[in-house]
Amino acid sequence: MVVQVKEEKKIILTKPLLLEGESNSDTSYTAPNLLQRILSLFKNVRPGSDLTRFQLPPLFNFPKSQLQCYGESVYCTGLDMLSMCNKGHSPQERFISVVAWCISTTRPATFGVAPFNPILGETHHVSKGNLNVLLEQVSHHPPVTALHATDEKENIEMIWSQQPVPKFNGTSVEAKVHGKRKLKLLNHGETYEMNCPHLSFKILPIPGVNWVGNVNIRCQETGLVAELSYRSSHSFLGLGGNHKVIKGKIFDSSSLKVLYEVDGHWDSIVKLKDTNNATMKVIYDAKEVISGLKAPIVKDAESVWPTESAYVWGETSQEIMNKNWEKAREAKQVVEEEQRELLRERESKGESWNPKHFTISYSKEEGWDCSPIHKWVLDAPIIAQ
Repeated sequence: MVVQVKEEKKIILTKPLLLEGESNSDTSYTAPNLLQRILSLFKNVRPGSDLTRFQLPPLFNFPKSQLQCYGESVYCTGLDMLSMCNKGHSPQERFISVVAWCISTTRPATFGVAPFNPILGETHHVSKGNLNVLLEQVSHHPPVTALHATDEKENIEMIWSQQPVPKFNGTSVEAKVHGKRKLKLLNHGETYEMNCPHLSFKILPIPGVNWVGNVNIRCQETGLVAELSYRSSHSFLGLGGNHKVIKGKIFDSSSLKVLYEVDGHWDSIVKLKDTNNATMKVIYDAKEVISGLKAPIVKDAESVWPTESAYVWGETSQEIMNKNWEKAREAKQVVEEEQRELLRERESKGESWNPKHFTISYSKEEGWDCSPIHKWVLDAPIIAQ
């Protein structure tokens, strides 16, 4: 969707990355000899290098910001899985629904292209039904994103802080995502804390991108815990096998008794086995939740903030969609130079920058903590379909 506003700049919104095999013209930006080009990007990068400050040329970007990718994992769904979390009659039923919802936030990634690195103070504000979602880039170096989402009707609140830390390992890049995710079911007095898997980009021997690592979900009030592992099934030198396997268990932390076993693939079906009677049921179907998703739409262009991701990167995104790489490079440089100039102004005045929507703190023990300033997120001028 393209909307022309504010000094002729554009608001560009594209549909989310879709499941493998689905048509997705918005992200078909791979070029011939892509592997060769990627290898050339890293020819001067040593294994173990921190890639936080590494800048990609537009040829390797798809037309959206990392903030939008985070937000889409919350508001772009075919089913209202958050409401299902709230409707469970018992702590176990609600916990299982939270596990399924957590899996639903795992979205497809594309090898060879990446979202824009958000600028400091960039925001993304979208509504889906009664759910209002707000993200803000609260730090640029290191890159830290805060998310606050609320549903007043369901009395649900979500608070995330995310810090991706990419490292080059010679034949691969692994982006570890540090931070906390909290989901609060306020009607039940329950808070669920969880982390998210890491993203692994393999360059050799077979190029590909996969979610890997362990995810822990814990509810302090009920003592229920889930341990999930994102992994690949058996393959030889990267050939064959399935790279989207998820396995795990749900147990009672007080007795350590395993209540359920989790098994499946996050891009298709995930099943739950009751260890008491061996019954199986499907708790997540990716085709129902993240298949056929559409781009958000602008309801009120004049109310879109100048810090909105779709506005900040509008010109760059438009030129990427047009495959006009030189104009895309120029538009991206304009955004980045504006940020450098703002930084120079703050430094000359001895001023520090503070987030508008969150208070932040950092400690070596706890990492980044992002607390929303307001209790509820307001309705957004951008609507998820």
